[in-house]
Amino acid sequence: MTDRAEIRRTLIEFLESETTADTSAVTEDTDLRTGLALDSVDFVGVIMRIEAHYRIRLVHQELEPVKTVADLLNLISAKISPAAQAA
Repeated sequence: MTDRAEIRRTLIEFLESETTADTSAVTEDTDLRTGLALDSVDFVGVIMRIEAHYRIRLVHQELEPVKTVADLLNLISAKISPAAQAA
């Protein structure tokens, strides 16, 4: 099972590759759009990398409320949890 710290490291890596923002000060409270200047194209790129890496599917309805790094971490964690994988 993947722990939250590992998911966070992977997410930061994906964010760094999709944007020119400085991710060294990223916290879970960082807003993806204003804090990282992530536009919709960048966001889609990050989501595609997450889906490929974790072999999960993130649908629009799940992503709509995602605003912060914590929101995205929570969503990824829920999708890759053992219960979600067994379903």
